[in-house]
Amino acid sequence: MTKRPQLGDWHSLEELARVQDKHLPVLLSRAAHSPFYRSRPGLPSTREELESFPLTTKQDLREAYPFGLLAVEKERLATYHESSGTAGQPTASYYTQEDWADLTERYSRKWVPMTASDMFLVRTPYALMITGHLAHASARSYGATVVPGDNRSSAMPYSRVVRVLHDLDVTLTWSMATETLLWAAAARAAGYSPGHDFPKLRALYVGGDPLSPARRRRIEEIWRVPVVEEYGSTETGSLAGQCEQGHLHLWADRAIFEVYRPETGETVPEGRGQLVVTPLFREAMPLLRYNLEDTVEVSYDDCPCGWNLPTVRVLGRTAFGYRVGEATVTQAVLEDIVYDLPLEHEVLFWRASAQPTVLRVEIEVGEEHRAGAEAALTQGIERRLGARCEVTGVPPGTLVPRQTLTGVHDVVKPRSLFAADEDWDKALLYY
Repeated sequence: MTKRPQLGDWHSLEELARVQDKHLPVLLSRAAHSPFYRSRPGLPSTREELESFPLTTKQDLREAYPFGLLAVEKERLATYHESSGTAGQPTASYYTQEDWADLTERYSRKWVPMTASDMFLVRTPYALMITGHLAHASARSYGATVVPGDNRSSAMPYSRVVRVLHDLDVTLTWSMATETLLWAAAARAAGYSPGHDFPKLRALYVGGDPLSPARRRRIEEIWRVPVVEEYGSTETGSLAGQCEQGHLHLWADRAIFEVYRPETGETVPEGRGQLVVTPLFREAMPLLRYNLEDTVEVSYDDCPCGWNLPTVRVLGRTAFGYRVGEATVTQAVLEDIVYDLPLEHEVLFWRASAQPTVLRVEIEVGEEHRAGAEAALTQGIERRLGARCEVTGVPPGTLVPRQTLTGVHDVVKPRSLFAADEDWDKALLYY
């Protein structure tokens, strides 16, 4: 079994670079077994050659579907996955059991750690994506009890999520950040107070959507527990995790990271651009300079946590702005303004449309706070973005229907034989 670096094995960025250099040759030799990389001229054998090797793109992965990047015998594969396909055709990824040892170690690097006594709700898709399986496997490696909550499943509506959170005394959760706001609304609809009626909850692990500082603070205010952020992808597994200081650190002992600037075509060690990653411990599917196409900001400034790892701000694929008059509006800044509204306004859900001359924003807010929230948000947008806006408060339940939060679906197994008074149009269907 490969000995993988652990936090504390290096004490400076120079030592970190030596850790990377130690493991890079094995990765490059593995890439030589991949049909995709064998077909590319100038396959690198050193770090210097890697730095000038063409980027691997998502389109490359799509064209190599399904096993064009396979570098081991198919019999050695442990799992096969596909990305969500939010930006087009999904990409395929596959892992050996040895790959999984690396995956679970990286995911488990949480400053609020998993323990054998935890009840862990996994509320991300299982299906073909890696997110649910990764959290599940990591928790089991620590002996924690996993509650496989899935997501986007009629078998696990929000009313059931709230029941499970409360009745099972869930201690840790894994989901998108947006999910935790939906749980809060569903908990209130069920008569619970999110910050008081779930006393065993001790942290919310989140990932999958960019998290602004104000939204993080709002979630922590509502649930009264830390939000622990994670960043990664189905193609790579965990790439970054949050330290106790609140910074998101790239796992640069397990991968080499670069920042690609599309406007110039250059790659640099830090700054703003698209994140490029070369995972160092991939067996089944080596990736060389894989462009995730996520917009990030990478920095090598010191962090008091002492991990000696670069930090990253994930701005997402929607980091670009929309023009509204002379102003540029981005989701990250607009989200920060929305969640800077006072907690007592209880604004959880919003939407906006960037028109050529006006930004139209709707927020769910109770009637007693509506005028104040509209005025405060209008002022905040005009001050920070310089955009003309029209803010409208709408009753709770307008953007996220109450039925979504309280409904219980009729989940049945498929059947073919029905009684005379039953609806046989449900034959063979899942509901």
